[in-house]
Amino acid sequence: MSERTATVVGGGIAGLASALSLARAGWRTRVLESRSGTTEVGSGLALPRNGVVALNALGFDDAEIDRTGHRTQMTGFVDTLGRPILTMPVDDPQVREFTTVWGFHRQRLHGLLARAAHQEGVELVRGARVTGVAAGRPEGAPAVVSWQQRGTGPDTTGHETESDLVVGADGLRSAVRGALHPRVRPLYSGSTDWRAIVPVAALQGTGLDGRLVEYWGPGTEFGVMQVNAEQVYWYGHIKAPERAVFDDELATARAGFAGWAPEVLALIDATTPDQIMRHDVHHMPEGPQSYVRGRVVLIGDAAQGALPTGGLGAASALEDGASLGRLVGPARRGDLERALAGFDALRRPRRRALARQARVVARWGADLGGGWRQKLRNSAFRLVPAGAVVKSRKDVVHWAPPAPLIPA
Repeated sequence: MSERTATVVGGGIAGLASALSLARAGWRTRVLESRSGTTEVGSGLALPRNGVVALNALGFDDAEIDRTGHRTQMTGFVDTLGRPILTMPVDDPQVREFTTVWGFHRQRLHGLLARAAHQEGVELVRGARVTGVAAGRPEGAPAVVSWQQRGTGPDTTGHETESDLVVGADGLRSAVRGALHPRVRPLYSGSTDWRAIVPVAALQGTGLDGRLVEYWGPGTEFGVMQVNAEQVYWYGHIKAPERAVFDDELATARAGFAGWAPEVLALIDATTPDQIMRHDVHHMPEGPQSYVRGRVVLIGDAAQGALPTGGLGAASALEDGASLGRLVGPARRGDLERALAGFDALRRPRRRALARQARVVARWGADLGGGWRQKLRNSAFRLVPAGAVVKSRKDVVHWAPPAPLIPA
């Protein structure tokens, strides 16, 4: 039986997870990554338990995951002065599984996936810019990806690659999605986001212990968590015009959180200019009507870019990658159309539900206006039983890899 081939466009977390799962299912897999250098930025992320279950499904055991990241707890939400709004009962064993998160430096998680993919024979092509995609037909013509690779000089070399399967994992501004769904485009959320990784020593004297805590203010949010034994991640979310330019990012961040709790300002003050980065926040409220067209499947932010307020982007990407291996991995000629339809039917409703949840969290958190709205929200949330809120996350964290649709 002929070898099955897959081209994955995008070498980030979603792309490597899918490439790894397909390679382990026997596919000859190539990853096209547009960037020539480091793929993942030097910031942090939080994985709830569902993200760790996806890593387990990709072949990583708990000990390896704990060595790469930092297992901790989400403690809840506080106001700009650090006063509790909603405190998670982290000592309650009945809800502890819902509040457990793993903090990761993005580059360390990416490196974990990259090493495993390399060991499985995945080919990584850097500096490959996709210029066109033909979707093909599951039971007919192969998919074709056109791409250019920049050489050592100013010249570029054009390529075309035929594949049994193309995975669009190239983020919110996906070239693959743009070729097949040109009207589906990301929208600016109205907010911009600073992020930084600083030494864990920055926590000294702040009263913070490395557990995840989020501060809510008028149109703003600040969060902090430990991501490994040596480093802490913080982010600051404020309203700003799209593509705003600040002469001094750190000074603007300090001004944006002036008057907030002393520990917030202490973390910003402990940050050097080379440690801070900022990105405008975009999302896709709906996404394409189907994640599949022909032999092409969209995953990760290319399929459904959600607001970061849900904290589920990386976990969802890992779920996509693990699911692709389970559902599409066993497919051969005659099975691919059914396998891809099954993937879309399973993943699209979940991804859309998580994106809706992120919008709801933003509406009550980072996007909520000032004045009476803050007082009303804070007072109302202080009356809500935290255990009930935590348990409402059951549908998020209780995820299991799908059973294969097609026998291997």
